[in-house]
Amino acid sequence: MTKDNLPAAAAPSAVLEAALYVDDLDAARHFYGTLLGLEEIVHVEGRHIFYRVGGTVLLIFDPHATVTGSDNPDLPVPGHGAYGHGHFCFACEAAEISAWHDRLNALDIPIEADFHWPGGARSIYFRDPAGNSLEMAEPRLWD
Repeated sequence: MTKDNLPAAAAPSAVLEAALYVDDLDAARHFYGTLLGLEEIVHVEGRHIFYRVGGTVLLIFDPHATVTGSDNPDLPVPGHGAYGHGHFCFACEAAEISAWHDRLNALDIPIEADFHWPGGARSIYFRDPAGNSLEMAEPRLWD
């Protein structure tokens, strides 16, 4: 089947949610909720924590708990999960990135990279307790 033979459908307009996987939900909850100050939406002990990030939701899962699908027929979510370090980028304006740089330093969270992309947008990179690569970047990075 070629692209020309496919039924018509509009391209998705936004990312609604994205997931990272961690082995220690308590450490993740402290990091994302307390240190980063994200708004917690849902917490299911031993399984997941969900946070609001603007119009997007950051899902934090324990991959050992999500490898099998749901047994609830009203929520037939298939099994999923990933092992290893993932990546998530937060959108921040230049002044916010500077403030986060200072906050991360005050929290003794190492900043792995701090640079300006060829178009001028700034990014800083750091890690969560599970080793996931986190980035704070100016949205103009993708202009």
